[in-house]
Amino acid sequence: MRYILSYLTFRFNKSFMRKADLINIISDKTGIPKVDVLVTLETMFKEIKSSLASGENLYVRGFGSFIIKKRAAKIGRNIKKNVAVAIPEHYIPAFKPSKEFMKDIKNANLNAVPKPEDENED
Repeated sequence: MRYILSYLTFRFNKSFMRKADLINIISDKTGIPKVDVLVTLETMFKEIKSSLASGENLYVRGFGSFIIKKRAAKIGRNIKKNVAVAIPEHYIPAFKPSKEFMKDIKNANLNAVPKPEDENED
């Protein structure tokens, strides 16, 4: 019983969403079985990764862009050994939200979202 209560407290007092939560919401709103939603999401994530890994950017109109950013070579420092380390040029994935996406977030009432409370406060 304690596990169920802690899960419900966690479930409704958080300010983030996990993949399982997203699957449940999509399944509830569309009526598509959760297994099919899971397969679809996993396939989408896999295709985004493979697109970026092959050097292609992915643009989703009204949502945003998954892009590859180039990081220049630089000299870093290993602070434990106090030694300079050469960091080679490399690429990192990034997400750039669309103007429409940004406008929707700016206009959202984020103050109405319940914030997680500290467990130490009793």
